[in-house]
Amino acid sequence: MAKRLMFEKPLGMRDTLPFFYNQKQKARQRLSDSILSYGYSFMDTPLMEYHETVGKVSATLDQQLFKLLDQQGHTLVLRPDMTAPIARVAASQLKQSEFPLRLAYGGPVFRAQQAEGGKPAQFEQVGTELIGDHSSYGDAEVIALLVESLQDAGLENFVITIGHIGFVKAFFSDVLGEDEETTETLLQYLYRKNYVGYREAVKALPVSEDKKQALLQLLTLRGGEEIFGSSRSLARNQTCMQAVNELKQLFRLLKDYGVEQFVQFDLNLISHMDYYTGILFEGYAPNIGALLCNGGRYDALLPSFQLNASATGFAIHLERLVEALSEQADEDDRIGIIVDDDTYTNGIQKAKEWRLQGHSVLLQHRDQIPDVSAFKDQLSKTIDLTAGGGADDE
Repeated sequence: MAKRLMFEKPLGMRDTLPFFYNQKQKARQRLSDSILSYGYSFMDTPLMEYHETVGKVSATLDQQLFKLLDQQGHTLVLRPDMTAPIARVAASQLKQSEFPLRLAYGGPVFRAQQAEGGKPAQFEQVGTELIGDHSSYGDAEVIALLVESLQDAGLENFVITIGHIGFVKAFFSDVLGEDEETTETLLQYLYRKNYVGYREAVKALPVSEDKKQALLQLLTLRGGEEIFGSSRSLARNQTCMQAVNELKQLFRLLKDYGVEQFVQFDLNLISHMDYYTGILFEGYAPNIGALLCNGGRYDALLPSFQLNASATGFAIHLERLVEALSEQADEDDRIGIIVDDDTYTNGIQKAKEWRLQGHSVLLQHRDQIPDVSAFKDQLSKTIDLTAGGGADDE
């Protein structure tokens, strides 16, 4: 048993090998440069937070929290997201700062997995929080920044799907009234994107045929700006109408940013993060089968930390972004210098010269290379200073 455990990892944990680590580092830097260009400031929070504060408001299921006890008997959690910890900081150490606050972050978060299904229990997020801006201009800024950040990271083909949680909840409230159990059931079908299950559940409801048709018509509200007309005709109260108007205003602003080609709308969009209060969005790339990024407006979170402020932001799943970029595994920009006893000093000097030019240089004694051809093949360039090494290899 001990020998088997020696090479195993806790459920959901993954090793990051050198190539993937390097690709993550490159993508992280490109994202950071884009975010900084918009005037955001990076910060960090502890890996551990109190369960009574951040743990409870994080909107992460309790069974997905990693819990531990400190020496005083307080229950701690490994942070399950970055938004709630930053809200805590904004409401305490930064509450006297000039608003709006533009904050950014990059770091690991932890969500426990109940079974081995390929889902990570630890993953890295890079994202932003715009705190203190209640306008559509703020929503447009974070979505435009998200699009530009993904582009700057090298991603060309992706889509940001935008919805409005206020529309969905107001629509269900009007059609279903106080039937919270049915509302929650239908919301769960939408969250899982189980539209077949949703349709079957609607057909089985003991409501009028008109209401069933309205509930089914909700599923058609997906696409481009053309859905605004049909969503207004389906809107049954002022809250729904206001949500549609906010989406129309947002789309006009995204056109000003020039990012509208990456955007579509889905008024069925639901998030597992229940602190979202208005605009919400998700990002997908065609060659990965999971959510690439997400975000939205969460005006009810900061008041839970006794700060009356609205906020919006996004989070990018860094590992999934690297997978979406699909960079070739043979891309290695290191330079190798092969030396022997006679050329070792010369090799050190050449390595210094290349490093001063910004290159990554691998200096290696020939006696310690099992396969010289394989060694050269893994690098972008090699310089063989040994006898018989020949000219520089490109």
